Amino acid sequence: MWAVLSVVLWVASPALPAVVPVKNSESEFEWKHHNNQELEEVLRSVAERCKDVARLYALSVPSVRNVPLWVLELSDDPGQHELLEPEFKYVANMHGNEVLGRELVLGLADHLCNEWRAGNTDVRNLLSNTRIHLFPSMNPDGWQLSTETGHRDYLKGRANNNSVDLNRDFPDLDRIMYSNEDQHVQHNNHLMDHLLGLDHQPQPETWAAMKWIMSTPFVLSANLHGGDLVANYPYDASRSGAVQEHLARVYANHHPSMSDPHRKPCSPGDYSFGPYGGVTNGAAWYSIRGGMQDFNYLSSNDMEVTLELGCDKYPAASTLKQEWLDNKDALMEYIWQTHLGVKGIVKDSLTGLGIPGALIHVKNVTRINDTHVRDEFINHDMTSVHGGDYWRLLVPGDYELTATAEGYMPLTHTITVTNPYHKEAMRRDFDLTPVQLHKAEDGGGEVYDTYPQGEDPTMDEVPLDENYTSDIGGLPRGPPYLY
Repeated sequence: MWAVLSVVLWVASPALPAVVPVKNSESEFEWKHHNNQELEEVLRSVAERCKDVARLYALSVPSVRNVPLWVLELSDDPGQHELLEPEFKYVANMHGNEVLGRELVLGLADHLCNEWRAGNTDVRNLLSNTRIHLFPSMNPDGWQLSTETGHRDYLKGRANNNSVDLNRDFPDLDRIMYSNEDQHVQHNNHLMDHLLGLDHQPQPETWAAMKWIMSTPFVLSANLHGGDLVANYPYDASRSGAVQEHLARVYANHHPSMSDPHRKPCSPGDYSFGPYGGVTNGAAWYSIRGGMQDFNYLSSNDMEVTLELGCDKYPAASTLKQEWLDNKDALMEYIWQTHLGVKGIVKDSLTGLGIPGALIHVKNVTRINDTHVRDEFINHDMTSVHGGDYWRLLVPGDYELTATAEGYMPLTHTITVTNPYHKEAMRRDFDLTPVQLHKAEDGGGEVYDTYPQGEDPTMDEVPLDENYTSDIGGLPRGPPYLY
């Protein structure tokens, strides 16, 4: 039902269109706390100023108080997914009283637009090869409440207008994953397809984000929070192949103080992450149910890091410009990580057409020394999207990639990943050979299963609570990202 890719091809980037350099107007951006109307105005201004590379859109439903959930897309061909072009997102202000990320995302939108117009080669290469989505405020109602009440309460405005913490409101897919592990079922991705119902009706903001995540082939994202200074990554190396920790360290290492080993904790007696490089494993720090980070990872191809950007959840407006200077390089470098590892197309070898829904399974075979190699399966598979294109973020090393798809012979390639600086991921396509499938009861031929280990995904019948009655029919279903 799925397919594996692994051939290393390098494709030259298309020539960038000529531009007339303009004066960089970044100094014109006003560093302040923008209210919800001003936030929209900033995004509209950027979309108009850079209309050739920017598109403003709103998610499918507004907030509880009917505030549109605005997203700014930046790409050389906005408005559509381009074959082999990875998609990235920043989400901020999920907790309404954690506001620094909101202003940084607005500043980043302005910065990318200005640098594109000024002819900045690095920015133009980034936007020409990446589809970037900037979502500055997932909880505009919480922001409004926090601001109206003086933004001094540690919790006031954290939740949405219905007093629900949005970062506890997503479906708990970890439960299905751990149940699969207990049953030795190796199904470890796109778990929403096997959830029979929801135990509660998600909030409008959560529902909108869920539909967005499941209908857009995001490869990488970050969720911007406040209250500490640390980059938080999910799970461990067996599931991420060390990529998640690498992503967290990229941000921490490009921030002037996040990884400082001598940095003091936010409050006396609190834990300091500085001596540990400014990163932490989320489950080791504290575990939550219904978080967006795990939902991204287990419902889609997206890897997400949670960024805690500072001790003060609602910093003074006078500090915002310096916060931008402290975070700008980290924000930019993190987007470039969308191009780690390998990408390609899974195709039918006879027709040349892309195969959506192919499974990409990865084994780390990096040599440790003259006599030993790692020989470690990465326990999280990726799938090809509607054009057959796929992306697999990987740190440098040697890997076996296997592509499998229903009705096709599986195919394995061995690749060496080097991740050259600010270049596109290496390319390896898979040309899968169709096979004749036979029903087991007919006694003919072999059946090539979706999962290389031979496990049947129908085993993933996790007992659900009796109150799992909420309809999930409004979410994208079936083959991923058919939009």
